[in-house]
Amino acid sequence: MPWYRALLLPFVLAFSLSQTPAASPQLVYKKQYAMGTVYQIVAYDPSPARASQAIDAAFQQIVDLDHVMSNFDPESDLSRLERSARFHAVRVPPALFAVIRDSLTYSRLSAGKFDITIAPVVDLWKAAQREGTPPSAAQLDRLRACVGYQKIQLLPPDRIEFHSSCLRIDLGGIGKGFAVDRAAEVLRAQGIRSALVNAGGSTFLGWGAPPGLSGWLVHLRDPSGRLDPQVVLHNNSVSTSEQWHASLIEPGEFGHIIDPTTERPVQSSFAVSVVAPTGTETDGLSLTLLMMGPSAGKQLVKKDLTDTAAIWVWPSGEFGTVSNGPEIQLHDSGHASHH
Repeated sequence: MPWYRALLLPFVLAFSLSQTPAASPQLVYKKQYAMGTVYQIVAYDPSPARASQAIDAAFQQIVDLDHVMSNFDPESDLSRLERSARFHAVRVPPALFAVIRDSLTYSRLSAGKFDITIAPVVDLWKAAQREGTPPSAAQLDRLRACVGYQKIQLLPPDRIEFHSSCLRIDLGGIGKGFAVDRAAEVLRAQGIRSALVNAGGSTFLGWGAPPGLSGWLVHLRDPSGRLDPQVVLHNNSVSTSEQWHASLIEPGEFGHIIDPTTERPVQSSFAVSVVAPTGTETDGLSLTLLMMGPSAGKQLVKKDLTDTAAIWVWPSGEFGTVSNGPEIQLHDSGHASHH
């Protein structure tokens, strides 16, 4: 799980705001565990009570979405879909239809590098890691019929059918960003004009700005410790995906991100951060660009995406960037190299 040095600025501002008139925007901060991670929300509002209630409603939306998208809860809407949709169209809640529809967008953009149907292969590699032995070629071959985004058929407005008897879905590469967007919708609907939503340090979405500032400063993941990449969020989002560095993987362990096109762990050791308008976009795109690599990823951003920027950072201090609008700032120590 990527980790960030973020949300420090709001706490500093909280101290200064304690000395301002009561009519000034006040900071309200809350956190809640959901979807296997800790969500944090910081909001500024003249009424702390209203901000607190809005944040509670946003957290409830995230919890509700967990019951929709979880592949661990046997009673979730996703689990029921997996049991019922094999060669049979099933009606699903609007949120589940929307997140699967959005996921297929990134599958098509990446020619299958991003694929939510990878769940059976991921589970096989997790079992292999517990045993300390990689899966056999025969085991992987048997799962090929279970994987492939093309086996999901969307029947708008609210039905889905699987064209596989063993297809299963893992929304871990996009679900948190989707939840961030829905939480933001709740906050905005309740009149919150300045807030930052943080999903476990991997996805942030900010709108408005803290008092006296232009936006929300977020420090991005930097495995080199040399670059300190930063982005100022103002009505947009940033997400990071990364593969574990080889030096952190113990004997008998394997990388935690599986490439659907090879059915094997991704070998590259870098972090990629993406800035785009929504959490769904940045969450889905950060994993997509991690899978594609910087060369193909840069071409995708330039050709097919707008209002989007990305940065790849290696432990060595090398980095690559591409932008169609947003700015990612670097504060390197002078030892980094661009490529």
